[in-house]
Order: sequence, then structure tokens, then C-alpha cells
Amino acid sequence: MFFYQKYISPLLPKSCRYYPTCSEYALWSVRFNHPLFAFFKVFLRILRCNQLFLGGIDYPIGNWFLKGDFTSPQKFDFWLVPLEPYTQEKYNKKIKFYIIKSFIEVQR
Repeated sequence: MFFYQKYISPLLPKSCRYYPTCSEYALWSVRFNHPLFAFFKVFLRILRCNQLFLGGIDYPIGNWFLKGDFTSPQKFDFWLVPLEPYTQEKYNKKIKFYIIKSFIEVQR
């Protein structure tokens, strides 16, 4: 993916119908999902990326353990927005969430 984004993608016209682009979607999915599940989701996404589908915003859905641990401010790369309300009963359990890239810079 990194090779494609750095060397191949700049040579091609912008053609992805979705945000995030298909290559970003793949990187985010692999980071927050089991690799086989991520491969399946990315495969379906690439099949949808054509003129027969409208396109638009399509954030990947992660499936991971979220903990409510709070520490001092740090730089973070992603917002993880649960699909369902996060309750105490779900603590230390695998939940589904949207993966949204953060563009906020933390000032120190």
C-alpha cells in the first residue's frame, strides 16, 4: 500500500469515488481489523469503486477492544466513534466503531 501511494498513485488521475480513498481505506482497515477481515472489506470496497455506485463518504468500520483509559494529552491519528453507545458493560469487550482520520495538531 505504501509503495502504491508513494510511486504509482501520483502517476494516475484521481479516480476514487469515495473518501477516504481506497488505499487509505485499506491501510486503516488493516490497522484496526483482523487481516483476513480487512482484506475482504477492502476487496468489496474496490469492487464498489466504479461508475455504477454513487461514491461519497465511506469510513471503514473497525472491530477492536476499546478501553476508557485517559492520560495526558498526546498526538492521536484517528477518532474511533462507536456504532452503538459505549457503556460500562462493554468495557474490555470487542466493539465496532467508525475509523475517522484526525487532522488536529496537539500544541505542547
